[in-house]
Amino acid sequence: MEDNRIIKTEYSEEMQKAFIDYAMSVIIARALPDVRDGLKPVQRRVLYDMYELGIRWDRPYRKSARIVGDTMGKYHPHGDSSIYDSLVVMSQDFKKGLPLIDGHGNFGNIEGDGAAAMRYTEARLQKVTQEAFLGDLDKDVVDFAPNFDETEKEPVVLPVRIPNFLVNGSEGIAVGMATNTPPHNLGEVIDAMKAFMLNESITTRELMRYLKGPDFPTGGIVINKDELPEIYETGVGKIKIRGKVEFEHVKGGKTNVVITEIPYTMIGSGISKFLSDVAALVETKKTQDVVDISNQSSKEGIRIVIELKKDADAENFVNLLYKKTRLEDTFGVNMLAICDGRPETMGLKQILKANVDFQYEIATRKYTNLLAKEMERKEIQEGLIKACNVIDLIIEILRGSKDRNMAKACLVEGKVDGIKFKTKESKIMATQLMFSEKQANAILEMRLYKLIGLEIEALINEHEETMANIYRYEDILERRDSMAQVIINELDEYKKEYGRKRRTAIENAEEAVYREKEIEETDVCILVDRFGYIKTIDTATYERNKEAADAENRFVFYCKNTGRVCVFTDTGQLHTIKVMDIPFGKFRDKGTPLDNISNYNSEKEQIVYITSQTELNLRQVVFVTAQSMMKLVDGGEFDVSKRTVAATKLADGDSVVSVVTLLEQRNIVLQTKDGFFLKFSLEEIPEKKKGAIGVRGMKLGTKDAVENVYYTMVLDNSEIEYKGKIIVLNDLKSGRRDSKGTKIRV
Repeated sequence: MEDNRIIKTEYSEEMQKAFIDYAMSVIIARALPDVRDGLKPVQRRVLYDMYELGIRWDRPYRKSARIVGDTMGKYHPHGDSSIYDSLVVMSQDFKKGLPLIDGHGNFGNIEGDGAAAMRYTEARLQKVTQEAFLGDLDKDVVDFAPNFDETEKEPVVLPVRIPNFLVNGSEGIAVGMATNTPPHNLGEVIDAMKAFMLNESITTRELMRYLKGPDFPTGGIVINKDELPEIYETGVGKIKIRGKVEFEHVKGGKTNVVITEIPYTMIGSGISKFLSDVAALVETKKTQDVVDISNQSSKEGIRIVIELKKDADAENFVNLLYKKTRLEDTFGVNMLAICDGRPETMGLKQILKANVDFQYEIATRKYTNLLAKEMERKEIQEGLIKACNVIDLIIEILRGSKDRNMAKACLVEGKVDGIKFKTKESKIMATQLMFSEKQANAILEMRLYKLIGLEIEALINEHEETMANIYRYEDILERRDSMAQVIINELDEYKKEYGRKRRTAIENAEEAVYREKEIEETDVCILVDRFGYIKTIDTATYERNKEAADAENRFVFYCKNTGRVCVFTDTGQLHTIKVMDIPFGKFRDKGTPLDNISNYNSEKEQIVYITSQTELNLRQVVFVTAQSMMKLVDGGEFDVSKRTVAATKLADGDSVVSVVTLLEQRNIVLQTKDGFFLKFSLEEIPEKKKGAIGVRGMKLGTKDAVENVYYTMVLDNSEIEYKGKIIVLNDLKSGRRDSKGTKIRV
């Protein structure tokens, strides 16, 4: 019977251990690249699987689904999407400075469109991947480890001959840490690596004479050149990048702003986001210079065209784009990778040192392996040459032997028992033969045509070549300078064949400064209808249509075009709107709902009063609520920068009924739902702060509430209609604040 034991342990300790195990698994075996080959495990497995399947750069493409399925079944049992996504990214020349896979079909584009399904696309290795990443796998240059089910072997690291971690960069999110390394120019990285090999005490600043900075596949401009040495010293920092902008002068004196290169961070949906951001700048009136914007990008490259008005300042507009859109963006650098089995943030020197050490390790294992093979070849060649010199004796031994073992024993140990010789001299000579085991096997397997004179001469030449190789390999292994030269020569070949010109410019640029156009201050007229639609018209248009405007609109007032409009609501809120944000239109235009240009919500609150900020600053404001609370407030208290503030304090269940700025009004008339009217002097209302509830204006009956508020002036004969009865307001009997008032009977 199986012994089932219950182990008691602290829950927190078990959770801690489990989480650490999980975190390390993600860090080491999934999310972070190895500094030696610059590859994450999934990338390494895809490339190795393609190598195993024989999908070389000079052979036909194979279906991506075949590659993904084989990789998943043999090496990476974590789902096909992660494998295919990795394959796709390694083929995209706009993401990788040096694409490792040659994709055939739709592998996505720079604007964020995804690749076609893996059953439709095909792929094969790039030539550089075949040569510089997988070239020496057959020479025992790296260790192999069992796969997940121990049915296959996979390389722990690929024998990459270039610093791929720098060339292609890397991004990945692990547990508690992330890596974000920019791509670099292959030629510059190789030059920096050579400089480090020749002088390991070289400083980071000296290395940056060779490696200028990041080289993004999308081009662009790095604008903080002076900050780069610190970033490459520590491996952490922020690189500021801008898109490349050109100006095209077109007919009519207009200028087109053409974006030909985008920041690396805009790859994907960033371009469509940029277009919408420019449109938003126009809609919010941050700029009025744009006539049209179009994305004319194609497979030839990026081309985003922004048409400007005739007299627009193009350079000032570009500065606006730098400040308000992702045309200028930040790339956060964190050069984190797996080094010696643990995650480490490394500077440029540390990365180059890790790669140089790896190159020496690869070269040592490679040439040790080659030397062993040449030594074995040398032994066999020397045996064959020696055999050719005594070929008659060897033939006599072979003819006189009963079997292979007897002949081999004679060749190796000089045993002649059982072998028939023609002469005693031959038997004596046979006892003196001392071939090695390998030499004897080679002699026994040698074909007769090898005895032809030319073949013997070729064997001697081959032996001389083998001896030269042995001398060369021993020199490489014994002298570090010789090995360094071999590595440098290989790097030079890769640079010559695969190097390209730098795409990203590196400079120091001043911070973009956008100068807003000074707006000429003028008077305008604000119209708000009973449906909450607002518009701005010029004063001359209002004067011509004054009677119709006053009749059709609930609020009509003058305002400066640089000023603000204040909207008071029944919930006690004050919403402010810049006049510049209100559409300027014709008299018969419908206008724009207040909801669209402010925080006002027509579904939750009702407009009580609208006026200009300037008018408020000069006056006192009267507040009256449904529960008959009232107060005077200095209008200057509402001169606030926030879009929404509380204009007054309300008791539970109360709401604002009336807000009015005081001009020449002398009396106030409160009318309740139950028909009570109370008229009294405005002087009875005390001035309070906007945060106060106020004082009671009228004693209300149960469930009664103030419904309407009217104001009168001296010698004012204004009248209202109440339930069919005409009431002259100034004829009402005057009372005192906080009294019941008079009920009007109809």
